Amino acid sequence: MTPVILALLVFVTNERSGTVSVIAADRVITTFKAGTRPRGIVLSPDHQRLYIASSHFKGVYTSERDSVRVFDAKTFKEIARFACGTDPEGIAVSADGKRIVVSNEDAGTATILDAKSGKTIATLVTGTEPEGVAINAQKAYVTGETSSTVTVIDLKTSRVVANTFVDTRPRAAVFTRNGDRAYVSGEVAGKITVMDAVKDRVITSVVLAKTDHPVGLVLSPDEKRLYVATGRGNSVVVIDTKTNRVTNTIPVGQRPWGVALTRDGKKLYAACGIANTVSVIDTTSLRVIATIKAGDGPWGVVTSPD
Repeated sequence: MTPVILALLVFVTNERSGTVSVIAADRVITTFKAGTRPRGIVLSPDHQRLYIASSHFKGVYTSERDSVRVFDAKTFKEIARFACGTDPEGIAVSADGKRIVVSNEDAGTATILDAKSGKTIATLVTGTEPEGVAINAQKAYVTGETSSTVTVIDLKTSRVVANTFVDTRPRAAVFTRNGDRAYVSGEVAGKITVMDAVKDRVITSVVLAKTDHPVGLVLSPDEKRLYVATGRGNSVVVIDTKTNRVTNTIPVGQRPWGVALTRDGKKLYAACGIANTVSVIDTTSLRVIATIKAGDGPWGVVTSPD
């Protein structure tokens, strides 16, 4: 495949078609295979590698093993496969690019991997059905959707140091840059849990509309806004992080899941898993300005630097 050199690329995993859609200038420019069921996706800090959690569908035979698949972010060629636990879903990479943490939903564990070699550093027991993963400095949060917990991992010692109860069915988590706060989406509760990420304690919860079932999260570059995909609510809501109140609701495609911003924060991309589209939001007008046809079951999304 010919390398594509552009200012901004958006990568979207398509859970049901087993592919990744590559978007530039708000259109799909190519698609590549990424295993049976790709979901979580993250870009290395040097922007050279894509790490994708590739799983299976329960009850459906596949000869491919669950793994973290590694792709060149410019040529989109697969360069490695890293072993992990059963049913990998969420994934995050440390700021120094040395460690990957992946949640293994069926196994009830999180795997810490060396990002260069793929060597397993540790496999740790988490809450039940772990999903979302977030990393800040030497700390990782892994959400347990059935146990309604956040498992706190010390990446220096590769050990679990705490488990904190949060709102029902936590899906995703995100830290502030300085690591003093974290936000966790509670899908069934319809709430965003706000955490003191130093003490790993719940501070408060932001209650969303009854129709909203929050999943994916992303903070604006200035961290004044938290954007939340509402899943079955078919919208992205905006939360003022100073007041912890919802300020805007933006209708998008059906069942938005993963969300990502451009580096300047001017555009937000929401992967809409039932609509099979990606909604593009102008964050100044807070309106959808483009709808991009993706593969079957858009799930995760990550943007390259512009």
